[in-house]
Amino acid sequence: MDDTIAVRPDEQLDERALAAYLHGRLPGAENPLIIRQFGGGAANLTYLLDYGTHDYVLRRPPLGPVAHAAHDMNREYRVLSVLHQAFPYAPRAFLYCADTAVIGADFFIMERRRGVVVRRAIPPEYRGFPDATRRMSLALVDALAQFHAVDYTAVGLAELGKPQGFVERQIEGWYKRWHAAKVEDLPEMDTVYRWLRDNLPTSTHVSLVHNDYKLDNVMLAADDPGRMIAIFDWDMCTLGDPLCDLGALLCYWTQPDDPPYMQAASMMPLGDLGFPSRAELVERYAQQSGRDVHDIRFYHVLGLFRLTVIIAQIFIRYKRGQTQDQRFAAFEMMTPLMARAAQDIALAA
Repeated sequence: MDDTIAVRPDEQLDERALAAYLHGRLPGAENPLIIRQFGGGAANLTYLLDYGTHDYVLRRPPLGPVAHAAHDMNREYRVLSVLHQAFPYAPRAFLYCADTAVIGADFFIMERRRGVVVRRAIPPEYRGFPDATRRMSLALVDALAQFHAVDYTAVGLAELGKPQGFVERQIEGWYKRWHAAKVEDLPEMDTVYRWLRDNLPTSTHVSLVHNDYKLDNVMLAADDPGRMIAIFDWDMCTLGDPLCDLGALLCYWTQPDDPPYMQAASMMPLGDLGFPSRAELVERYAQQSGRDVHDIRFYHVLGLFRLTVIIAQIFIRYKRGQTQDQRFAAFEMMTPLMARAAQDIALAA
């Protein structure tokens, strides 16, 4: 259950400065500090702070310049400092540091949860569960419906975003980020952009929106693949259309009949392992939430459009030398393939 690694050489923290800053601010922070890194994820950097008697998780933005309003640690802290009161899968945040002199960026500290994160292989803890894939999938969808039902006003998050015009701003914002991150022009992105503008849904639903909801952003119980422990990566959380979360989940999902490039982009185990289809996920969400999902193709296309831009943003950081993480070299080839997938779904009869 410990998926930490030694801190990557180019992602080291100033351990002495951090320990001095946290001393007296957190229980146990007077003890010697050992820092390790959580190796998953492709953007924000996440570290384990081990004080022996207490441990915590530190989150900071990626290295180098980042897109405006992206990787917002203050927003993530603001959400997690209160959301845990109404939603048990949100880890509690303890403090936020805006002083970039401490470790070179702003950061926040949150509680550590323990469990299993499912990435590209079924964890060995689940080999005794023949229906593990279905149980984890239903837990994932059910938690999303539960999250979208949170009374955001009651927990003090009514000012987190501007729901009116949310989807339009998503389209325009991601198209602007595309032009800032692209290494070459892709006509498919222009086609999808126009299609999205021409096919805006009329949904009036408003809820908290996670904005990066997928299987490897949740933690499940080691002894039960159907029991949710935590949901992570809240830095883009806002108020908006909840179906944007469902559309994003479909982008990261995979089915055995997906083309190879779609399987390469998925954040889950590959193959015919008993995972529900995308259609089954949508149906389950509709049952649990009571929402109309007839416009889901729009949200799926929007999710793919957004995912293409995210991949391009990560690759441009790699190309500029802002990160040495070799996982990101393949993103150059993946970007046009994801743009083509978005176009194919948008223009499907």
